[in-house]
Amino acid sequence: MDLSLLRTFVTVHRAGSFTRAAALLGLSQPAVTSQIRALERQLGRPLFLRRARGVTPTTVGDELAHRAAPHLDALVDIVEAGLDEESGTRTLHLAGPPEFTSVRALPALTPLISQGLALRSTFVTNAEDMWEGLAAGHHDLAITTARPRGGLMTSTTLCDEEHVLVAAPRWAGHLGPGTLRHKGSVLLEQLPVVEVHESLPLISHYWATVFDSSPAAAAAVIAPDLRAVLECAAAGAGLAVLPRYLCEGALERGEVVALLDPPVPPLRTYFLIARTGTLGLPHIARAHEWLVRAAVDW
Repeated sequence: MDLSLLRTFVTVHRAGSFTRAAALLGLSQPAVTSQIRALERQLGRPLFLRRARGVTPTTVGDELAHRAAPHLDALVDIVEAGLDEESGTRTLHLAGPPEFTSVRALPALTPLISQGLALRSTFVTNAEDMWEGLAAGHHDLAITTARPRGGLMTSTTLCDEEHVLVAAPRWAGHLGPGTLRHKGSVLLEQLPVVEVHESLPLISHYWATVFDSSPAAAAAVIAPDLRAVLECAAAGAGLAVLPRYLCEGALERGEVVALLDPPVPPLRTYFLIARTGTLGLPHIARAHEWLVRAAVDW
């Protein structure tokens, strides 16, 4: 049996789509369809049921994938390990949100440079865009705040970040003790807000968690990078919700103050995503393990 047919089959099984598998394999969609049909003819059994959106494996298809995938992954591992030894340096392509990737992930991976790893990063804020880039092979690892579904990708919980409601000290003087907790939505309409998007994603999550309400005001400043949001808040532009790791230094220096200390602060979870099967590649597995270990202290 032609191993290339099995490779295509396993990729389709993991991707759940001929189109996504074609992007991963660098083939045309008709070529992938032709290879699957050829394999089905050899086996005398259908391997996939065609649906309006993608494909679903048959029982025979699931059994074949379960038996064949580990061996194909092992062969790729052997080949890639040989390439590692010959080239001396492998490049890891990492995608993630700009702030977390810059402040957390990239510094954590820099010790691997001395071990022959080269790093390339791409800043992506939309999870769907990140998954598409990962599926197409543009990224080796991705950090997102949403867990993907399906068998194409493998996700590992990385860490939780605590969100803090902050403002410059002068704004704190406008708020009486306990006022925010009971009249958060009202005050949000009265005070300017700094956010990353017009939809106020961080403010909305904070208000829903802490105040059990929805914000009604528009932002005074929109900056699609949380580091810019922090600088604007420190300069007095208005309220902002920021991850604690990003604003902790500014809090310690008194550049901003935390307006609330809720018993259960809002959290956001980060996931480390890889295409299924690629953690068998030494340089990706090493970076993955390094990030997971570093995240224990995050």
